[in-house]
Amino acid sequence: MSLKLTVLDGYTLNPGDLSWDDLRTLGALTIYDRTEYANDKILEVIGEAEVIFTNKTPLPKAVLQKAPNLKYIGLLATGFNVVDVKAARSLGITVTNVPSYGTTAVAQMTMALVLELCHQIGAHNRAVKQGRWSESKDFSFWDFPLIELAGKTMGIIGFGRIGQATGRLANAFGMHVLATANRKRPELETPNCRYTDLNTLLAQSDIISLHCPLTAETEGIINNANIAKMKDGVMIINTARGPLIVENDLKTGLSTGKVAWAAIDVVNQEPMSPDNVLLTADNCLITPHIAWAPKESRTRLMNIAVGNLKAFLQGNPINVVNP
Repeated sequence: MSLKLTVLDGYTLNPGDLSWDDLRTLGALTIYDRTEYANDKILEVIGEAEVIFTNKTPLPKAVLQKAPNLKYIGLLATGFNVVDVKAARSLGITVTNVPSYGTTAVAQMTMALVLELCHQIGAHNRAVKQGRWSESKDFSFWDFPLIELAGKTMGIIGFGRIGQATGRLANAFGMHVLATANRKRPELETPNCRYTDLNTLLAQSDIISLHCPLTAETEGIINNANIAKMKDGVMIINTARGPLIVENDLKTGLSTGKVAWAAIDVVNQEPMSPDNVLLTADNCLITPHIAWAPKESRTRLMNIAVGNLKAFLQGNPINVVNP
């Protein structure tokens, strides 16, 4: 009997520009673009599948207990908080994730956000298209302070693969890097890149970029108390996880000018709620969780996810998050 495979929410990974063919070679594949986030609907979609893949569709204990055929969950992402991994372990279900696929893309997006804040390229393009340059009495104009990065300090909270890649790009722009991490690697330190404690990072950084995982310790790390420790006019970048920021506190910092600008690719509730307080902050740039999504990085994700399942079927599972 052919192995039954189901993808619960495949659209964001593959809206049509990638191929599922490699996965199809491993069994009878059913692909859903999306699955409603209700336990009964999720169970209906899982059906008799032995292997499922999920990106953001939650898999709590109540669902896993009622899916007796399920033996494997492949995350189409790095984070695995959508799965009750302890319950999966107790039920003998292997859970794997896809690490490292988006390192380059997320670091690139981080610097794209930084550069946008420093030059306000989109706003100036709109001004030109509105005719303001044609009407200008001068050969040049700008509506916002323009900022040079060389000599500035970037604080990177979380210095794993993505944090390190971001640090290298920041160094290439002539920036100094301060980093915090649970596990320090002294060999990564240079005259322009060093580890420090969180309070020092907050106090000395011109730009603070979040690259840490979401844990009990990091949830809400950007809050009123920590914002108060920052430089006046700091910039905050978040391409990691929305709940790292207390959004009401960030809005207060933006409103007072303590935080000059924020650029965020993630929010606490996704899709974004229409009443999110940050939507009313003119000095907050928001993008719809796209740092991970260049075709090149999604192709890597797909290939690693297929490789994870192949390794499991061969009896040598890799990238297991619930050993």
